[in-house]
Amino acid sequence: MADPFTLYKLIVLYMLQKVDFPLTNSQISEFVLDRGYTTYFTLQSVLSELTESEMIRQETIRNCSYYTLTEAGEEALRYFQNRISQPIRSDIDAYLHENKMQLRDEVSIVADYYKNTAEEYTVHCVVKERYVNPIELTITVPDEAQAKTVCHSWRQKCQQVYEFVMKELLDTSS
Repeated sequence: MADPFTLYKLIVLYMLQKVDFPLTNSQISEFVLDRGYTTYFTLQSVLSELTESEMIRQETIRNCSYYTLTEAGEEALRYFQNRISQPIRSDIDAYLHENKMQLRDEVSIVADYYKNTAEEYTVHCVVKERYVNPIELTITVPDEAQAKTVCHSWRQKCQQVYEFVMKELLDTSS
């Protein structure tokens, strides 16, 4: 049996190995904290150590951290996965199975913005799927309020935007 801190690291690595998309800090936290495995602050230390040791990769978009497993993390998990008890592995597997679509949807629709050299705001919107991005949209807006509005609206309207663009681009009648 692994010491508790090592076990928490293995739980995070195992979760990331079982999905083919990044998990957010809040998604990982929800699972670990709801089951009472550890505290929020201990989990944040675990994520920090795993990132520093390059076992996981962290990407931050609009104040949200996204984590993916690295090759080093995958290798460590191969060696030490047996230190995660079968009941914990089953708990993780069941959680991911029950919530996979919701978890994927939460991380596959991303929008971010930044101030560009023209003193306007560039908004980058993307829908991510396993190996492709079916739609990426980059637009410029005059102010930060509009950039925030576009980012917020993207999650609800990306499907409609995609359908509209495809319909317009594939329409050969004009």
